[in-house]
Amino acid sequence: MRNRRCFWLFVFVLFGVCSGVRSEVRQSTNGEQYAGTWSGTWDGSGSGNFELTLEKSKDGGVTGKVAVTTDGGNYTAPFKALSFDDNKMNAKYDFPLDVSASSEVVLMSTIEGSIAKGTWSLRPKGQESEVAKGTWTVTRK
Repeated sequence: MRNRRCFWLFVFVLFGVCSGVRSEVRQSTNGEQYAGTWSGTWDGSGSGNFELTLEKSKDGGVTGKVAVTTDGGNYTAPFKALSFDDNKMNAKYDFPLDVSASSEVVLMSTIEGSIAKGTWSLRPKGQESEVAKGTWTVTRK
């Protein structure tokens, strides 16, 4: 009888520990651990400097923006979509240098420690076809 109680106590404690680990993992995928300023470069159809800013929002998520230097002009743009899946980040923003406002930039990256590397593509809004593409690399400041 005593062994049976010890067994169930052990199971109960183990279940509680496993539940805590699972919720910790779930919370870590919202991107809050990546909040901060990241700076580096981009290349592809040209090249320039690239700064990524990620901030914790009041609702517990993460918001962000980019500051980009290009031969055609410099710009800052807020993300209209931002998601994290473990150490993978996907983001999208309207391309401000497009006067017709019909283009968007899609960013995909992998974050490893203090370095994020990824790809970018310029697309007509809502389409998968790429007008231009390249890579970008940033380091956390």
